[in-house]
Amino acid sequence: MIRRNTIQRTLVLETLIKLGCHPTADEIYDELIKQHPNFNRATVYRNLQQLCEIGDIRKREMPDGADRFDHTCSNHYHARCLKCGRVFDVDMDYISDIDKFIKNSNGFEFTEHDIVFKGICAECKGNHQA
Repeated sequence: MIRRNTIQRTLVLETLIKLGCHPTADEIYDELIKQHPNFNRATVYRNLQQLCEIGDIRKREMPDGADRFDHTCSNHYHARCLKCGRVFDVDMDYISDIDKFIKNSNGFEFTEHDIVFKGICAECKGNHQA
C-alpha cells in the first residue's frame, strides 16, 4: 500500500526532529498544539506509527517508561537519565554479533537487541551540584 505524504505526517516528523532527545508521542503532541491547536492526539499517534512502518523513524521501547521516537534509524545504543527521563544517543559502535557472547540455555532465537544505559545527564548533574 502506497501512503501519500501528508502535511500532518511532515509536521509530526519535523517536531520530533526539533525536540531531539527521543521524545514521547505526548511530548510531540504538546509541542505541535502550540502552533497548531486543532491537531488531534490520535493523529500524532497514527502518524508516528506510519513513520515507523515506512522506516523514517524508529520506536524505542524504554523500560519503566513511555515509548520514545528516534529519527536516527541506524542501530545504536541509548542512555536514559534517571532524574529527568530524557533519552540520548550513546557514542559507541553497535555490536551486531553480541549474541555470540550470550549463554543461551533456553534455546532462545535472538533477532535483535536494544541496550539502554542508565545514569544522570549533564544538565541534571549540573543542577544537583548547584
